[in-house]
Amino acid sequence: MKEINVTGQKRSETGKKASKLMRKEGLIPCNLYGEAKGENGLPVAMAFAVPMTELRKVVYTPHIYVVNLNIDGQHHTAIMKELQFHPVTDALLHIDFYEVNEAKPITIGVPVKLNGLAQGVRDGGRLALIVRKVNVTAMYQNIPETLDIDVTDLTIGKSIKVGDLKFEGLEMATSKEVVVCTIKATRKSNAAAQAAEEA
Repeated sequence: MKEINVTGQKRSETGKKASKLMRKEGLIPCNLYGEAKGENGLPVAMAFAVPMTELRKVVYTPHIYVVNLNIDGQHHTAIMKELQFHPVTDALLHIDFYEVNEAKPITIGVPVKLNGLAQGVRDGGRLALIVRKVNVTAMYQNIPETLDIDVTDLTIGKSIKVGDLKFEGLEMATSKEVVVCTIKATRKSNAAAQAAEEA
């Protein structure tokens, strides 16, 4: 995975009103969840804020990043776990980060990349990518930037499911039955098949 540095500052005030004021100042409220747990056994969040200018390069990208957070001089290695956007304006409202370490595996969505010219496309079909990301579980150092899938042998009507994928050091966390990509028949391919039958 790519790495990126992000600098933030702790925030003492939480709640909707404080968050609204922060956003007006160009800051995005964030939480960092780590190993620390409260009396109820639930993870304790560190509340902090990051300028939107810092987050743009992490949020609006197809890549996944390990984020090196510098919060008031304290360093944390984390991944983005959950992002909240405004339902109308699509503006970024909040981010939850999850602290990672070298000893504990994490689960994260990795973008799918299809490689090769599928046989089904050569025969007039259309390649359809059904899911753009597949969840995998692994040590964060072993997580690739993309899951490269060879579709060269895929024919019309056939699909590749998550259960068909094998990557060293990665465990698939998405259900095995989920279809990643498929070759759909088109008018052109149907006509070609019909002509072949008639011949």
